Amino acid sequence: GRAARLIELLNAADLAAAIYDVALSEGVDPGLAFRLVRTESGFNLNAKSKAGAVGYTQVLPSTARLYEPSLTNKQLFERSTNLRLGFRYLRDLLERYDGNLRLALLAYNRGPGRVQELLDAGRDPQNGYSTAVLKGYKR
Repeated sequence: GRAARLIELLNAADLAAAIYDVALSEGVDPGLAFRLVRTESGFNLNAKSKAGAVGYTQVLPSTARLYEPSLTNKQLFERSTNLRLGFRYLRDLLERYDGNLRLALLAYNRGPGRVQELLDAGRDPQNGYSTAVLKGYKR
């Protein structure tokens, strides 16, 4: 009933605050970070993809370990760890693509190797992902 709904709202507010704080500390715009989490996991910490990406930011354990080599899979399901590593990866991609949001997001979704392969072949790496994340986004 009402108590359950209130708990749900408080949890949502708590998550929104965490996304905001971690995004700022990782140098990512909070509005972009929020949309990334919404698109990647629908705000579900326990989300897991067929490829093995996990948590709010759907980061791959192999990608996360580039930043923190001793990271366990269990730690990747901790809210702050998952947000921190996902946003750090996004920030690195934004740097790699000189602030080009569309390319950074496509690389986040498809992998930088695949995006580069398509660009080198003169093809557009667009698959609808960056459009979905950036819907309603104002820099």
